[in-house]
Amino acid sequence: MENFTFEEMNLMCIYNSAGTREGLIAALTEMRGYLGADEAELLALTDSALQKLDALTDADYAALDLFPDFDREDAAYAE
Repeated sequence: MENFTFEEMNLMCIYNSAGTREGLIAALTEMRGYLGADEAELLALTDSALQKLDALTDADYAALDLFPDFDREDAAYAE
């Protein structure tokens, strides 16, 4: 299973309204289309999360704990 960063996990929590891996990938892809070149950091974060999500199985996705943890700044998630 891929290791997601704290920032990737929070981004995925925000866009996980569908509750499925495919739905999350679609939501992040759509959001990415609205970003401009001046949002390079968010573009890179989104691309990284999408790449890792693409490599996950649906079972691995289901095992993720997708609840935002906005108070934790320095953690990396190793699912």
